[in-house]
Amino acid sequence: MEKLEGPVISTVFRNPENGYSVLTLRVGRREYTAVGALPELSPGEQVTLTGEWVEHKTFGRQFKVAFFEIQAPTTLLGIERYLASGAVRGIGPSTAKQIVSFFGESTMEVLAEHPQRLTEMPGIGKKRAAMIAESFAEQQGTRQAMIFLQSYGVPASLAITISDFYRERTQDVVQRNPYQLCDDLKGVGFRTADRIGLALGISPDAESRIRCALKYVMTEIGDANGHCYLPEQDLIREAADLLQLTESRCADVLTRLLLARELVAEMPEAESAVPENVSDARRRIYLPEMYKAEKEVARRMRELMASVRSGQHRHARREIARFEKEQRITFSDRQREAIIQALENGVFIITGGPGTGKTTIINCILALLNQEEQETLLCAPTGRAAKRMTEATGTDAKTIHRLLEYGGEEGAFARNADNPLEADCVIADEASMIDLRLMKSLLRAIEPGTRLILVGDADQLPSVGAGNVLGDLLESGCVPCARLTDIFRQSEHSRIVLNAHLINRGEMPLLNEKGTDFFFQRKTSPREAAETIVALMRDRLPGYLGFRKGTEKALAIRNIQVLAPARKGDCGVNTLNLLLQEAMNPPSPRSPQITWGDTVFRLGDKVIQTRNNYDLIWRKDGPRAEEGSGVFNGDIGFVTAVNTADHMLTVRFDDDRDVDYETADLEDLSLAYCLSVHKSQGSEFPVVIMPVTPGPPMLLTRNLFYTALTRAKSMVVLVGTEEVIAAMTRNDHVARRYTTLALRLADL
Repeated sequence: MEKLEGPVISTVFRNPENGYSVLTLRVGRREYTAVGALPELSPGEQVTLTGEWVEHKTFGRQFKVAFFEIQAPTTLLGIERYLASGAVRGIGPSTAKQIVSFFGESTMEVLAEHPQRLTEMPGIGKKRAAMIAESFAEQQGTRQAMIFLQSYGVPASLAITISDFYRERTQDVVQRNPYQLCDDLKGVGFRTADRIGLALGISPDAESRIRCALKYVMTEIGDANGHCYLPEQDLIREAADLLQLTESRCADVLTRLLLARELVAEMPEAESAVPENVSDARRRIYLPEMYKAEKEVARRMRELMASVRSGQHRHARREIARFEKEQRITFSDRQREAIIQALENGVFIITGGPGTGKTTIINCILALLNQEEQETLLCAPTGRAAKRMTEATGTDAKTIHRLLEYGGEEGAFARNADNPLEADCVIADEASMIDLRLMKSLLRAIEPGTRLILVGDADQLPSVGAGNVLGDLLESGCVPCARLTDIFRQSEHSRIVLNAHLINRGEMPLLNEKGTDFFFQRKTSPREAAETIVALMRDRLPGYLGFRKGTEKALAIRNIQVLAPARKGDCGVNTLNLLLQEAMNPPSPRSPQITWGDTVFRLGDKVIQTRNNYDLIWRKDGPRAEEGSGVFNGDIGFVTAVNTADHMLTVRFDDDRDVDYETADLEDLSLAYCLSVHKSQGSEFPVVIMPVTPGPPMLLTRNLFYTALTRAKSMVVLVGTEEVIAAMTRNDHVARRYTTLALRLADL
């Protein structure tokens, strides 16, 4: 760490949302560029910056700020420049000159300690003096709060968020109970609050600390791993390990959290919550939101199932036969029965692997419902899945968020129980991706009497969010379903389809058969495998696939997707993204770029949104121009414009939405030349390349392998060793998710 000390010359750029700033600083006779999260600084202010020198590929040498200190300007010229900058409301350049001329070197002392003296000057009355005093005090308070937070290791960007929220109360709130930050602010986790708390001398066994840790375990360890609840003993043990306290002390505080209804307890044998002061190792502990969501999903499912009368489609078999004749296909008995049952039931699930005819069945159902002039809505969890559904059916499909008309606040949908969807049938594809919260919102918008058909592959990875909705519905045995196992005739010759089914049965896939769509490249080391993957995407596959000369790289980026099981390592997502970006979209004087953290974004880069952002505004041009808000976890797009001056870029997503990203939004954007298999769910790519190299057994599982292969439409290339392929095929471990939706459905 080094230090720079001197007056601010100017602020070149500042994002007010996260404080990211680019400023010039004078040190001696030289000027330097400093970047980082900083409060609003004015010319003339004296700062001491602590950080390190970095070399920016476009802007050259910069000082990256980690911590800062601000000293009041001491020279008359510095004081005047500071006040003239507009930093203090009520003072402009002319007034600044007058104040400094009137009070001289005492100016800053007067503003801080005796602001009433401003009325001694001609032209400044009591009202204006009060406004100046209030603005000056606010600014100084915010800066002191940020410096106070930094002294406890809080990053500058987070310090800005905290001080903006509490303003002049920041130090008081933090000193009294730093764990309150976790409840009040997103982005402040237990570890940040605990670092401050322990430094302030708060007792390690303070109730506020234990309460915060228990809720942290529920959200970060529970919800983040897909759990809807945690067994009481697991929760207590995790919290005790985290806090280095006894389990009995954590259990005492848990009891008080339950009594306050900040958490909910339930016994396995009963649906209703048991008395909170009765501890039992078998008891399930829920966040209130998840407890209510499971109960609501179960209840609404039962209501939908009971609301549709059977026997309304007596001529279904005749119409199915007509569809078969028109399309020149023949359904199996199981497929034909699935179509009839989907029409006869209030809720129906169609599940099966690739090539089992799920899409053809949807098309037949649509044809039959259209003949009856019934309104059918199609949806899927992601933009890519919705677009693929539209292409496969010829009927417009939307993301579930767009179908429910997301309205601007997280979880706020215009379509709900008071404003339901106007439809006779709703068909949701890629249902394995629908988590508990999203299913709750979808069911709220479906009136009893409307059919709900869920289509998905139960053998794929479960949703990224909490819950295992499709698996639980099937496990309950309460929801009518069709499990398709026969491979549809058109897919019989695809080795992708055949190998996916072999792997799902625990059998070794067929490798390197001539004239197929499934290839294997043997490479014994992860580094060799990574080099081969880059060569395949840059050099070999574009020619093999016949991509047009001059557009090979652009077509390869758009049509070839690398999927990796892990994020770290030579064949992990992080390394492969850097290697592939350098190979497919290297730096160029004609290709502008901006940097966020360790990531460089260039014009033409393939990117993915990594978190739901309900505030980002998108637009669509063309004949059906429209505008809306919300970009969601898993949306994939391409950088179409880079504005280096304003530190902004534009991304066009696969459903043709254009979104402008400011600096604050870039933390949720990542390169997508290589994706984790989890992030690829709901997507389909013409070509998939996958490293099959050694890694943690918990990641190298059969259902992850199966999910990756089923993302490919036309070709799969595996790079690695047969031993890893065999190990993944044998490893049928599925990480358990603590859910009770299946039990609730069975109990109703």
